[in-house]
Amino acid sequence: MEAFKNFKGIVAGLDRANVDTDQIIPKQFLKSIARTGFGKDLFFDWRYAPDGSPAADFPLNAERFKGASILVTGNNFGCGSSREHAVWAIQQDGFRALIAPSMESDGTCIPGFADIFRNNCGKNAVLAVELSAEEVRRIFDLIETTPGLEATVDLEKQCVIFHGREEVSFAFEIDSAVKHRLLNGLDDIGLTLEHDDAIRSFEKKHSPQLYR
Repeated sequence: MEAFKNFKGIVAGLDRANVDTDQIIPKQFLKSIARTGFGKDLFFDWRYAPDGSPAADFPLNAERFKGASILVTGNNFGCGSSREHAVWAIQQDGFRALIAPSMESDGTCIPGFADIFRNNCGKNAVLAVELSAEEVRRIFDLIETTPGLEATVDLEKQCVIFHGREEVSFAFEIDSAVKHRLLNGLDDIGLTLEHDDAIRSFEKKHSPQLYR
């Protein structure tokens, strides 16, 4: 997996909560056993009109979001099924970081991202940033009032800096293990190989006959 590096990119907004994985990548695209080619089908049912042309009312089709690499969205993003294809589609369409709000509702905390989706992001070099509802609303306001809004994502310092008329910075928390994985470009196999010496030592001391 490619290591996550700090970057500056265009910010796109999709102000919708509870976007499930079937909307991120519909089920008809899950037949492929390859892990490539999903980017063009991201948000397919929203992104395209019945004749295959870009849907004029879908926010991400706006010209000002062309080439965006940071997506700001509503809470509970990536809910629904556990399909890893959803993150593949996001990553292959050019998004490297996602931002969503956590919020309280009737005493219950609604996360920015569904758990399995968030875990899949970490395994595919996509940074999932959770901020407060107030902070994300401020970002949506910046997107609305600043055409071509750009932001710098700094995973090492755990902050996102928005370059509007004035720079606005938001700090975020991230699990230390996920941060290590992203910064070093480690998939599950790579994480295992970090313990290669210990594994080899164990194999030398234990006879495989014991486990038959």
